[in-house]
Amino acid sequence: MNYQASDIIIFGGAGDLSLRKLLPAIYRIYSEGSLNADSSSVLLSCRDDEEAAGLMPEIEKHLKLNLAPGEFSQTLWEQFSQSIQAVVLNIAEHNEQWSLLAEHLNRNPDRVRVFYMAIPPAIYGACCENLSTEGLISANTRLVVEKPIGYDTESAIAINNKMAEFFSEEQLYRIDHYLGKETVQNLLALRFNNLLFEQLWDAKSIDHVQISISEMVGLEKRASFYDGAGAMRDMVQNHLLQLLCLIAMEPPHKLSANSIRQEKLKVLESLRPMSRGDVLANTVRGQYVAGEVAGELKSGYLEELGKPSSTTETFVAIRAHIDNWRWSKVPFYLRTGKRMNKRSAEIVVQFKDVSHRLYPGEAGALQANKLVIRLQPDESMQLVLMAKNLQKLETELQPVTLNLNFADEHKEFRSDAYKRLLLDVVGGNPSLFIHRDEVEQAWNWCDPIIDAWQNSPRQPHLYRSGSWGPEGSDQLLAEQGHQWFNLAEIDKANT
Repeated sequence: MNYQASDIIIFGGAGDLSLRKLLPAIYRIYSEGSLNADSSSVLLSCRDDEEAAGLMPEIEKHLKLNLAPGEFSQTLWEQFSQSIQAVVLNIAEHNEQWSLLAEHLNRNPDRVRVFYMAIPPAIYGACCENLSTEGLISANTRLVVEKPIGYDTESAIAINNKMAEFFSEEQLYRIDHYLGKETVQNLLALRFNNLLFEQLWDAKSIDHVQISISEMVGLEKRASFYDGAGAMRDMVQNHLLQLLCLIAMEPPHKLSANSIRQEKLKVLESLRPMSRGDVLANTVRGQYVAGEVAGELKSGYLEELGKPSSTTETFVAIRAHIDNWRWSKVPFYLRTGKRMNKRSAEIVVQFKDVSHRLYPGEAGALQANKLVIRLQPDESMQLVLMAKNLQKLETELQPVTLNLNFADEHKEFRSDAYKRLLLDVVGGNPSLFIHRDEVEQAWNWCDPIIDAWQNSPRQPHLYRSGSWGPEGSDQLLAEQGHQWFNLAEIDKANT
């Protein structure tokens, strides 16, 4: 599919997000011919002339590092690079540099303009105001903003209000790259187009749901931001709650942006609010100490941070409930952490046990069915069922896996969430983006939890780098007879 000619302007164009994610995604778009160098351009804002001068070698290096093996082509890179231009710009202040940007963009006033904010949310407003002052906002302009929007409900409202002074809600694309993953999109197809799951997707059949995102990395280059944010603001308020919405929402009456957003908002509004006592009973926060990750010794959080103390959480586990008819009494377990055992993102829908055991105990232990939706490192869907072991004459039951991933049928399948979402922005399709009401409602639920932690004498539970988090996280599930399904253990059980 060919898209309308466009100019993509990345504020923070020399930063980590741009180099590791956005530019490889745009390279893929160009390689597929959806956009081409003759009709589109990529402008990257840089802080100074030195950063601008060294940008092209940096881009080439990061493309080689972040693209799949064999995907980088020197010939294509030389063509693609012709469409890239570095622009020295002080984003927060209005000066003559902005006039130079306007002069470049106004050469092709009919192109779609995509302004991508790969910058801290605190300067979104100033950047929008400068765009308005230069007359760069038209009906054909889109603004893409990254999470987290704000640090609490109040700041999120302030940022959204400031952006709304210059952009309509239809022009705003609040991005969550997990929503661009093909497996997440397949989840909607699985839920709403199969009678099997349509009939079973409620409290009568589902015992509980787990949503986990684990990272092996530590602070990397985000120490100053992360210590003021923590895992709750950085991951739970956006990524995990958005995935929860897709699992729990009612069927939209049609697949339009407004219909999907309305159903997601209903889920967020139905999340059971937590009092201070509820927070202590239903949440666990942790902080990593030194340990071995993938055979390499890693420092603890405080050593990386360079501070003697901090109560910032690098791990969160939450038992949440959705108070509506479909999910009554079904716990939703949310978990995320840094310096974990494996890099993974997965959703596990655990079904209830069969009502009557037909086979004798000698046939082996029964496992309840579960649907495993894996978002990273590989994207797949698996349904775990009980079946007879065909290697033995006597009846022995064992779990077997039905693979619901179609990647084997599409040998060239390569999921790139940012590519998908950037094309949706150019094409003016907001279905996979987040409305301001969702952002603010998510903060409304998260704020009391953060406040309870900050006013509690309890320190974060310590956990060793390379583990699956603190013991308190396991105890949280054990209280109701549940346990975490960790990536490594699921793989082991299925082999």
